[in-house]
Amino acid sequence: MRQIVIPEFGDASVLELREAALPEPGEGQVRVRVASAGVNPIDFKTRSGQGFVANAIRDHLPWVPGFEVAGTIDAVGAGVDGWQKGDPVVGMTGFPRAGGGYAEQTLVRADELCRAPEGLKLEEIGGVPLAALTAWQGLFSHLGLQPGQKLLILGGAGGVGHFAVQFAAQHGAHVVTTGSGANEDFLHQLGADDVVNYEQEDVHDVCYGLDAVLDLVGGEAGKAALSTLGEHGKLVTVPTVTAQAIKDLAAEKGIQAAGYVVEPDTDQLEEILALLNRRDAELHISAAFPLGDAAAAHRRQDDGHVRGKLVLQP
Repeated sequence: MRQIVIPEFGDASVLELREAALPEPGEGQVRVRVASAGVNPIDFKTRSGQGFVANAIRDHLPWVPGFEVAGTIDAVGAGVDGWQKGDPVVGMTGFPRAGGGYAEQTLVRADELCRAPEGLKLEEIGGVPLAALTAWQGLFSHLGLQPGQKLLILGGAGGVGHFAVQFAAQHGAHVVTTGSGANEDFLHQLGADDVVNYEQEDVHDVCYGLDAVLDLVGGEAGKAALSTLGEHGKLVTVPTVTAQAIKDLAAEKGIQAAGYVVEPDTDQLEEILALLNRRDAELHISAAFPLGDAAAAHRRQDDGHVRGKLVLQP
């Protein structure tokens, strides 16, 4: 079988397509023939040697990236109940250290998987788990978002952001999000009430008294968004590289702020898949790439401004 490996940290050109022996599932594992694997910012940050995953794997290169897949089970290990060959599945895989999604076939813990609904395409929904769970957990586990609250999402058109806009709107929040002029119509179609065009205005000049901020951008944008919160408002930030700086500034100002890292959760993922299957939310695929074009996918992601998700289709 073929897989993409990171032999050393660097730019997208370091990614290599290699032949590997077909892995056999161990206790509690299944082998999945991958129909789609999501490409996420954490993948290219890890490839470039940044972040907590890179620190964890730097002595274990070469390493296969990819933390979300969809496909069909083609082998079942000992001790696995409820799954059999041919079952369509989707889930986060190997997070945060094992990875393995950028491959034609990969080993996954059986308890990390959900059954893929018949109405969703396996060639696409590998782009759902990590991004959608990041949005879901940020909104509901960490912000405790309530209907009627005013929420700002920084970066609403991206992979996590386009899910967050939809989930928050479905939940009855008043959704404000930042985006480029080219994405304004897209964001309104997803359910955003207001779009702040960051090319023309600063969010802290037009937003104030908000209940919650979901920061998917980090850095100076995350710091600036602190001033949009009301007295009891809270910000949660996703990019781990700048999370501490944002939390430190928030503490100086007496503002609630926290960082978080997504966690695999099949119960939450099943709720999300049900929303998608009912067409109450949608996955937007900006582009799909063959496995051998993983470097091109990373360059596209590196350039930023990706609308929705990128996927590999082995």
